[in-house]
Amino acid sequence: MRSYSSPKLSKAAWILREQIDAAFPSRDRSSDGWIGDAKHRARKSDHNPDAQGWVRALDIDADLRHPIGSWELANQLRKAGKTDKRISYVIHQGRIASRRFFFRWRKYAGDSHERHIHISFTKHGDKDMTKFDVPCLGGKND
Repeated sequence: MRSYSSPKLSKAAWILREQIDAAFPSRDRSSDGWIGDAKHRARKSDHNPDAQGWVRALDIDADLRHPIGSWELANQLRKAGKTDKRISYVIHQGRIASRRFFFRWRKYAGDSHERHIHISFTKHGDKDMTKFDVPCLGGKND
């Protein structure tokens, strides 16, 4: 069993969730989450706290109840990851975009993440609460 202090959500994940909530106030939150369940705890996952207690993953329900749609949000987060060192990877609808492959979408073999967008963060985001520059969240980035 891993020893850690109380789980704490990465500050980057926290601020991104706040930005998403502000942009889509009536969105469905039933598939939101950040703490890993038993299935996550049985394997390596950013939903599990590290030795210092940091959780570096966030799930956002795909039902934004807005015309923009979850795929557009996921794609804008993918684009932001190209320059924002806090984003490690994004998974949605059977596709993954990661820093390792220059944030190009590719097929994902694991859970397809149809009901939510999964965003993982790097250690750079543990204490960084700078707002994300994402157009549908009020940013200017294209």
